[in-house]
Amino acid sequence: MEWSPGKRDPGQGEQIRFPGFQAGGRTPQPRKNLTALVLFLMGMISAAMAAEPVPGTGSGPRNFVFFERQRQRITEPSFLDNPDLIGAQLKYTWRELEPERDRYHFQPVLDDLTFLEKHGKRLFIQIQDVSFDEEVLVPGYLCTDPAFAGGVARKVAVENDDESRATFDGWVARRWDPNVRSRFLTLLSELGKAVDGRIEGVNLPESSIDFGVSGRLFPPGFTCAGYAEAVKEQMSGARRAFPRSVVIQYANFMPGEWLPGEDHGFLRSVYAHAASAGVGVGGPDLLPFRKGQQNHGLALIASRSPEVRAGLAVQDGNLAEKDPATGRPVQAAVLYRFARDRLRLDYLFWGTEEPWYSREVLPFLRRLRGLGR
Repeated sequence: MEWSPGKRDPGQGEQIRFPGFQAGGRTPQPRKNLTALVLFLMGMISAAMAAEPVPGTGSGPRNFVFFERQRQRITEPSFLDNPDLIGAQLKYTWRELEPERDRYHFQPVLDDLTFLEKHGKRLFIQIQDVSFDEEVLVPGYLCTDPAFAGGVARKVAVENDDESRATFDGWVARRWDPNVRSRFLTLLSELGKAVDGRIEGVNLPESSIDFGVSGRLFPPGFTCAGYAEAVKEQMSGARRAFPRSVVIQYANFMPGEWLPGEDHGFLRSVYAHAASAGVGVGGPDLLPFRKGQQNHGLALIASRSPEVRAGLAVQDGNLAEKDPATGRPVQAAVLYRFARDRLRLDYLFWGTEEPWYSREVLPFLRRLRGLGR
């Protein structure tokens, strides 16, 4: 599962509000009666969504299944036989796409693409340079050549800004390092030559990384402002490499700020750059009841310009979230309607976590055409 920074619990300490209620702005301290009203309206909205799950405004997002690195699952009949599933979002790591410097291995991508095309499905590629465990996902030469300063950095999870209790949270490519970033942009360019225009799109992994806030745990060369500029450079590079396919940057959180109280403009600048560079926006989790997500990516997605594409994933844990209207896990229909009507999403990437995938997601998607979207 891809997740938000550990510096704060995104379910605590901030006002609950849906995007569209002064989306993205600084929120003053609410009076108790106003907070109660907002909570009441949220419950009414959720109840209405559950009772009338699909019909409404808009034609709806294009539905993909996020098979992650279980790419062999694109052969499953439940996926291939559903006409409302446009295609598959598949994850490929930088390390497997470039096993050695300047030697690219795109055959798995081409094989998956050919199979999907044969069955009338589209491919959305996620290129992964960050892990959430001990696995390093960048090519080996980045880690051994001194020019790349190790190639990766250790991420941490820090709760309540207590860096003395920071825990290891995986490895991330040194995106802020110009030498490392240059190699990543070269990868994108080469991959674009092979598949641009044939694939539906490509998305870059989430912007959220955590090294604490004091600077004591920052990797060499890292600054929050420099990281924001690096993310934007990668977005522009991806757009150049894929001029005919959709490009989406997963922009959920940024290190060094926590909206609305600590706003240094980092995440906002990423969204502004997306609009100017012709890049879409999105994130790895559709969590409409989480205050952290509401104040960051969801608010900015909801207030984006109409020409900016957007896509969100329903990944592990999303369908286990409690809906405040019912006190039970949120329904796929509720997430779909929120994505369509509130966020105006172009893409939904449904994860395969069980039992929700078989029990909730697939039955809903089978009903989608008959319900008129």
